[in-house]
Amino acid sequence: MAHHKSAKKRARQALNRRARNRHARSRLRGAVKVVRSNVAAGNSESAEPALRQAERLIRKAASKGVVSKRWASRQVARLSRRVRSTSD
Repeated sequence: MAHHKSAKKRARQALNRRARNRHARSRLRGAVKVVRSNVAAGNSESAEPALRQAERLIRKAASKGVVSKRWASRQVARLSRRVRSTSD
C-alpha cells in the first residue's frame, strides 16, 4: 500500500487508467466480434459498416496507447481482408 501522498495519487491514477483502458479494449473486442460474425454469416452489406466502426475503435485505441500500433494495423488488415473475401 502506498504511504506517500504522491504514491497514493499514482495509485488512483493507475486505477483510472486501467478502467479507461479496459473499457476501450472491451468495446474494441466487441466491434471485432460483430465484424467476424457478419463475415461468418456471409452478410457483406452489414459487415462493411461494422468494419468501419471496428477500424475506428482499433485505431483510436492504438493512438491512445491501449494497444500497440503494429497490432492495430495487423488487425485492421486482417479484418479488411475477411470482409473483402465475402463481398466477392
